[in-house]
Amino acid sequence: MKQFRGRSGCCVLLALLAQQAAQGQSAQNPLTQHLDLTQESLEDLMNVEVTSVSKKEQKLSRTASAVFVITQEDIRQSGATNIPDLLRMVPGMDVAQINGNTWAISARGLNGQFANELLVMIDGRNVYSPTSGGVFWDTLDVTLENIERIEIIRGPGATVWGGNAVNGVVNIIRKKAGDTQGMLVVAGAGNMEPGFGTVQYGARAGGHTDYRIYSKYFSIDEMNDRQAEGGGDGWHLLRVGFRSDTTVSEKDSLILQGSIYAGREGDPVPILPSIASPGPVNQQLFANLSGGSLQSIWNHTYTERSDSTLSASYDGYERSDRLGDKRKTFNLDFEHHFQQGRRQDFVWGLGYRWTAENSHGSLDVSLIPPNQSTSVVSGFLQDEIAAIPDRLYVTVGTKVERNTYSGFAALPSVRAVYEFSSRRMAWAAISRAVRTPSEADVSLRLNVAGFTEPDGTHVLISVLGNPHVEDERVTAYEAGYRTEMGQRLSIDLAAYYNRYDHQNSSEPATPFFELTPLPPHLVLPTIGQNRIDGETHGLEITAKWKVARRWTLNASYDFERIHMHREPPSQDTETAPDTNGSDPHVHARMRSHVDLPHRVGWDAAAYFTDRLLAQGVPSYTRVDTGLSWRWTERLTLSVVGQDLLRAQHLEFLDSSGATNSTLIRRSCYGKVIWHF
Repeated sequence: MKQFRGRSGCCVLLALLAQQAAQGQSAQNPLTQHLDLTQESLEDLMNVEVTSVSKKEQKLSRTASAVFVITQEDIRQSGATNIPDLLRMVPGMDVAQINGNTWAISARGLNGQFANELLVMIDGRNVYSPTSGGVFWDTLDVTLENIERIEIIRGPGATVWGGNAVNGVVNIIRKKAGDTQGMLVVAGAGNMEPGFGTVQYGARAGGHTDYRIYSKYFSIDEMNDRQAEGGGDGWHLLRVGFRSDTTVSEKDSLILQGSIYAGREGDPVPILPSIASPGPVNQQLFANLSGGSLQSIWNHTYTERSDSTLSASYDGYERSDRLGDKRKTFNLDFEHHFQQGRRQDFVWGLGYRWTAENSHGSLDVSLIPPNQSTSVVSGFLQDEIAAIPDRLYVTVGTKVERNTYSGFAALPSVRAVYEFSSRRMAWAAISRAVRTPSEADVSLRLNVAGFTEPDGTHVLISVLGNPHVEDERVTAYEAGYRTEMGQRLSIDLAAYYNRYDHQNSSEPATPFFELTPLPPHLVLPTIGQNRIDGETHGLEITAKWKVARRWTLNASYDFERIHMHREPPSQDTETAPDTNGSDPHVHARMRSHVDLPHRVGWDAAAYFTDRLLAQGVPSYTRVDTGLSWRWTERLTLSVVGQDLLRAQHLEFLDSSGATNSTLIRRSCYGKVIWHF
């Protein structure tokens, strides 16, 4: 995967596009008619509507949560080519790239490759993995030009979204098919991405249905390992998909969308070669990736004060890594929103999720049994009360879930927002959330290392899952303040204190003897228990300043402290210290956008990340910059540089041993976007 074999084809395509644009085709196209939020006032920005907080439309200034919205304009200005890099701009988010195809991403701490307390969705479809918890960021590949916005909630969202929405929620919301009519071609290449591109076509079928079909491909070269040798983490992925939006009647609409993908990635991983091996040995493996999803969403309007949504989705994937995981998942959700009188606004819903997994495993990692199926049944009710109309709003609600492993859980919350004026508001919240056990928590068998006793007895050190493991729980206390100072400056503050209990720990268990695999050996196991408690507290500050009509600055700063400790009689010696020092204490971000003459835009961003004490990873500053030129209404050219301060640097060490870390390299690329 050193080179993209289609690079010459990209060059030909770029030449053709340039020739076509030179012919002066400057007619308006629906794909270029977007809302330019850089030209809106700060008051208009505060009135952007979000849906992820309460599963209904709310103005951002009226939400009693720490919410950040990445708009399509933010996406264009960022220069990012993937979702993880987009999330770097979000206050309170910790985004660290482990190697070329693996990330550690969390909100408000507790980060790791399998950061399992962040819930991620695409158009409300849950993409959280029940196998290990967390998200497979390598296959979360969304066409960035099709994203309308990304809504990020820092803090619990369990009352409406359920288990695993503990420290945050990310909801990627894509554009309607009617907003992407015509042809779209995206093509680019760079030193780390030898080739990437998207081809998309949108049109209307009949008088009531809009649709789009697309294909997206990228290839990424390998990075260097910490010994300055090839890290073996290069990869590529191809995805094809569609979406249709149908107006069934004056009161009914139907969305149908889906995609399939296939790819291959390098998997630099330490592997235990035999029972008698003293430890894992680095090996270069390759994993084939494939999967797809299908989702339907039916919206029905009863009256102006009442509407409902019924959504169903099916997901399946296969990964030929050491675990060899195959999974299929079915989701069904119903939600009803209605207003009662002049002061109450209700949302309630029911949900069902079924998932089945099959894995072949390997000597060093497996699930026992290898075939499992689980389900989650849930219901929620939330009521927004106008205690003082146009001033004080109180939202109370709870969700009740039952899952296969840990049984029932109640997830209540109370939130309040007070509007001092149209430009100033304050909010506070208390909520409860849980992280439900993954299959790895319950069924894992991880063989770590071995040795031989003087008498010749072979000994194997193993980590085992626990069928009786419980939910990890958090009680969160939050408060915030938003204000607009004139027409040019807005400030958003959020503070929090989270109290965690029943967090997972690794405890020594009773040794036992095994005959297989050969040779016969004694097993020294550790088993998962819930014997870690602790707390986190932090502060997040975000500011947007319209310096001049053509110049906008965005800045944010977040500070956090994590204190985890063992409960008696825990004998865990690693989990709490690693948790306390695997997250940076400080993040700081600055983004600038300048509209230059002749349809040229200049964007620059700096991201500072504090050191990771437990891992010995030093602090670093990432600097990105880019120029974009809208040559015509149909054609945009851009050049972007990323991580410009140094040739390569380390961002995160994976303490789980599931993969090797590599050095993240400086990169640059050129891109063309053509609408016709």
